[in-house]
Amino acid sequence: MEPLLEEIAIFLAAAVVAVPIAQRLGLGSVLGYLGAGVVIGPWCLGLISEVEEVLHIAEFGVVLLLFIIGLEMQPKRLWALRKTIIGLGGMQVGLSAAALALAASLLLELPLAPAIVAGLALALSSTAFALQLLAERGELTAKHGRAAFAILLFQDLAVIPILALLPLLSSGSESVSFLGALWETSKIALVMAAMVIGGHYLLRPIFRLVAATRMPEIFTAMTLLIVVGTAVVMNATGISVALGAFVAGVLLADSEYRHELEANVDPFKDLLLGLFFIAVGMSINLGLIAAQPLFLLALTLGLIGVKASILFILGRRHRLSWSASRGLAAFLPQGGEFAFVILSTAVAGGLFVQAEADLLVATVTLSMVLTPLFVKLVAYYNDWRTPKSEPTFDTPDGSEHPVLIAGFGRIGQIVARLLRAKHVGFTALEINVHQVDFVRKYGNKVYYGDASRLELLRAAKAEEAKVFVLAIGNREASLATARTVREHFPHLKIIARARNRRHAYELMDLGITVLQRETFLSSLELAGDALRMLGFKSDEVDRAKRMFRSHDEKRLFEHYEAADDDTRYAKLVMEAAQELEEQFERDAADHAGD
Repeated sequence: MEPLLEEIAIFLAAAVVAVPIAQRLGLGSVLGYLGAGVVIGPWCLGLISEVEEVLHIAEFGVVLLLFIIGLEMQPKRLWALRKTIIGLGGMQVGLSAAALALAASLLLELPLAPAIVAGLALALSSTAFALQLLAERGELTAKHGRAAFAILLFQDLAVIPILALLPLLSSGSESVSFLGALWETSKIALVMAAMVIGGHYLLRPIFRLVAATRMPEIFTAMTLLIVVGTAVVMNATGISVALGAFVAGVLLADSEYRHELEANVDPFKDLLLGLFFIAVGMSINLGLIAAQPLFLLALTLGLIGVKASILFILGRRHRLSWSASRGLAAFLPQGGEFAFVILSTAVAGGLFVQAEADLLVATVTLSMVLTPLFVKLVAYYNDWRTPKSEPTFDTPDGSEHPVLIAGFGRIGQIVARLLRAKHVGFTALEINVHQVDFVRKYGNKVYYGDASRLELLRAAKAEEAKVFVLAIGNREASLATARTVREHFPHLKIIARARNRRHAYELMDLGITVLQRETFLSSLELAGDALRMLGFKSDEVDRAKRMFRSHDEKRLFEHYEAADDDTRYAKLVMEAAQELEEQFERDAADHAGD
C-alpha cells in the first residue's frame, strides 16, 4: 500500500507543478502532462519505473474520452456539419494518411501494413490540444476554428474504424486471408448489432430506475458500470474496448440523461487522461532523441510540413480565405493522442517493433511541442498581411443554446413554450426523473440532472449561454444552483423564480435582482376577478391591480435591507399596508366623478 500511495503522490505533485507552468508558457495542459512524465520517468529522475502498468491503467481515460465523444454524436449536430465533416475531414485524413504512409515506407523502410498504420496514426491531430489552443486564443468560432472542429470531429469518428482495422492487419500482417478478414468484420458487426439492440431496449429503463433512487453516487456507479461492462464484453470478444465505449455513448446521445452522464464521467476522464499523458511522457525514449536529434527533428518538421500543406490546400478548396487557411494549417499539423493508442496497439499486435513505435511517438510529441510556436508565427504573419481580424460565425444552433432553464415544472414549461414559439433555443434541466418522463411524452426536450452541479452546467454549455432561467421550486436547490451559476458563470443573466418574499431576499443576497414570485401575479388576477364579481368596473379593477403591483414591487426592494431584522421588518410592512390604503383612498377621490 505504501509504494502505491507514494506513486500516487508523485503523479499528483508532478501534474500540479508541471501543468500550471506549461499553461503559463502558453503550451497547454497536454504538454504539461507529457513534460511531467518525462521528468519523473525512467529517463530522468526515475521516480516511477513500471511505465507499462501505469499506461495500461491510464488507457481507460481514452475509453472514457471515446464514451463522451459518443455522447456528443447527436444526429442533428452531425447533420448540420455533414458536408464540412465528411468533405473536409474525410479528405484531410485520407490525403494525410496516404502521404505519410508513403513517407514512412520510403524513409523508415516499413512494410506495407505497418506503413499504412503509421500513416493513419500520424494523420490524426490532437483534439484536446488543438481545441485548447483555439479556445485560449478565442478562435473557436472563427472560420478556421469551425473548420478545425469539423476535421477533429471526423478524426474522432475515424479512430473507431482504424482501431477495428488493426486486428485485420495484425493477424498474419500482409498475409491476411479474405475469409479471415470477412470473419473478423462479421464478428464486429454482430457484436455491434447486439449492443445496439440491447442498449436501445435496456439502457433507458435501467437508468430510469437508477435515477428514481435520487442517489447521485448510484447514478455515477451505473454510468461507470456501463462503460466498464462494455469494455469487458468487447475485450472478451477480441474487439477494441474503445470501440465499445464509443457505441455505448452513441446509444445514449439522445437520452434525457446525456448531460448528467457526461458530468459524471468527465472528472474521471480528465484525471485518467492526465495520467495517460504522464505515462506517455514517461515512455518517451530520451536516449533515442539524444542519439538521433537531427533525424527526429527532420521527421517532426516533415510531419508538420506535410499535414500543414494539405490543410492549407483543403482550406482554400473549401473557400476559406488565405488567412483562415493558414490558421487551419497552423492549429492541426501535430500528431494526436490517439496516435499513442494506435501505435501501442500495433506493437501489441506485432505490426511494429518497440524501437519503431518509440521513434513515431517521439515525433508526435515533438510536433506537439512545436505547434504553439507555429501558431504564433502564423498569427504574426496573418496580422501583418491582414491587420483586421476576420468576422466570426454566429453560435451554431443545436450545439449551443442562448437560454438554460433549470427546473422544468409548471413554471419552467411555460417559459419554454414561449421561447419555442419565438424560435429561441434552450436547454432544460430537471432533477425529478418522473417529471422528465412525463414531459417527454408531449414532445419536450429536457435532460435529467442536478442543475447545481458545476460539471452538469459545463456539459450543458453554460459558458456559451446568455440567460439562465432559475425555475426550481425547492428553495434549497434553487439557492445552491444560483450560487454555482453566480460563482462560475458570472456572465449569465439570471432570471429567478421565488416561492415567496423570504426566498426572493435570499436570491437578492446572491446579487439576483430580476425575479418573479411564483404566485404573486396569479393571485393578483384572482383578486381582480373577485372585485369584478363584486360589481367594480373593469377600468377601476385594472387600475387597482397596477397600483398594487407597483407598490408591492417597490416595497419588496426597499424592505430588503431590513429583511433580517424581524422587528423593523414587521413595522415596515404595517407602514406599507397603511400607505397602500391611503393611496387607494386618494385614487378613489380623484376618480369619484367618473
